[in-house]
Amino acid sequence: MRNIMQLRSLRAVVALLLVLVLSGPVSASGHRKETHKESPKELARQIDALLEQPTASRAAWGIAVEDLATGAVVYSHDAERLFTPASNAKLFTTATAWARLGAAYQFHTTLESATAPDQYGRLAGDLVLVGRGDPNLSGRALPYEGKTQRPFPPDQALAALADQLAARGVKVIDGDLVADDSFYSNERYGQGWAQNDLVWEYGAAVSALAINDNAVFVNIKPGAKEGDRAFVSLAPAAEYFDIDNRITTSATGERKLGLQRELGSRHVELWGAIPLTDAGTSLAVALEDPAEYCARLLHELLLRRGIEMHGKVRVHHSATPPESAPLAAPARVVLAEHVSAPLGQDLMVINKVSQNLHAEMLLRLLGREKGTGGSIAGGLQVVKEFLSEAGISPDEFAFYDGSGLSRQNLVTPHATVKLLRYSAQQPWGADFAATLPVAGTDGTLAGRLKSLPAGAVVQAKTGTLDHVNAISGYLTTVRGERYAFAIFCNNNTLENHGASQVIDAILAAVANAKN
Repeated sequence: MRNIMQLRSLRAVVALLLVLVLSGPVSASGHRKETHKESPKELARQIDALLEQPTASRAAWGIAVEDLATGAVVYSHDAERLFTPASNAKLFTTATAWARLGAAYQFHTTLESATAPDQYGRLAGDLVLVGRGDPNLSGRALPYEGKTQRPFPPDQALAALADQLAARGVKVIDGDLVADDSFYSNERYGQGWAQNDLVWEYGAAVSALAINDNAVFVNIKPGAKEGDRAFVSLAPAAEYFDIDNRITTSATGERKLGLQRELGSRHVELWGAIPLTDAGTSLAVALEDPAEYCARLLHELLLRRGIEMHGKVRVHHSATPPESAPLAAPARVVLAEHVSAPLGQDLMVINKVSQNLHAEMLLRLLGREKGTGGSIAGGLQVVKEFLSEAGISPDEFAFYDGSGLSRQNLVTPHATVKLLRYSAQQPWGADFAATLPVAGTDGTLAGRLKSLPAGAVVQAKTGTLDHVNAISGYLTTVRGERYAFAIFCNNNTLENHGASQVIDAILAAVANAKN
């Protein structure tokens, strides 16, 4: 009860400060002075008041706001301390990608064999599906337009490869079907990831062969009548998971579902109830071995096209190589190829919707193309070198992954603002800023900051873990000044929306302030 009362008190304070910020001070005559904007001193007073509330004050706050044009500090609070940034870490990964790889980079996924098919359409050896890190082998529509949409079949890219193979005249494959994801080292998870995250899509295993974001949609609909088992289907459909369905259909009531998959297991237990009138739902369950799933799915697609398969389905993973040893590929005949959309379109997806798997694949891509190998360490070294160019010293950050899912990541608000300022000065700066969610409009900010004063704009990356809330990006004030900012809240015991309310009130105050 005490926490509830404190939360209500904080909400009331936030609401009052928002009214004061957005409407301006009252004159002695009682009329609102609409043209007056708060001074930096008044801005500091407002933000300090928010941070001093009992519930907010128990958390750790780090804030940095700087004028992009002059470099002047607009507001600072523990800006040199290290904080867990959550998904704000994606800013560092994607900015490095803009600088080192460019928006035009494309991925090539191929079907290869040691020899071409003979005159009868027979392949004497193995058929190899070679993944090179394309994160969008899925039904996602690109380019991103306001939200992530999946209007196409999730296996469309593999189906297109199967069509090409059939059109090439292949009728029989004597060898095995091999899924090769050795383009990246076999590091499926990042250091410091929570165990319960790994069951779901947002904590999916990383692989150079990623199908449908390395997750399977478990679609659940009510049965025909009360008491029937719910109808469960998988998409993409492939022989992989063992489903134990204990969900029953109820006449009325609310949908109450449970799902469990132990790590390392393909046994998925489902339980609960779903009412007859329910339209159904979908749960995105992470794959243990994405490359194997790709191989099994492709095997089914080839059989449907009348191609005989005499061998077995298997995978080829890379043992983590010494960082000095580049990955080598044998000379093979390319029988089919899928070319991705330009990388810039996926950078938009990563930042707009905070796509963890794509950020992790991007980190490994940086290591593969610009570093010592397609590994976490190889990618982080490229990021570190880029940050040094941006004037950020190694003691201002410690990253263990590319997505921010790791609890061990640390960075200062000041370093984050330096990254944003440096990026804004680059030829790709405007394109980088365009990948960030726009407050009240799209991505992870679609439902937030809708009460910003007229003329103010926020483009920013959000970040959320248990007890962590963060946001960093660019803010245009009502007076037209453009700021770079970073706000980190750690050790927060409020519900996530409680910390978000404080953060949003801070940004509203900054948007209305006079520099």
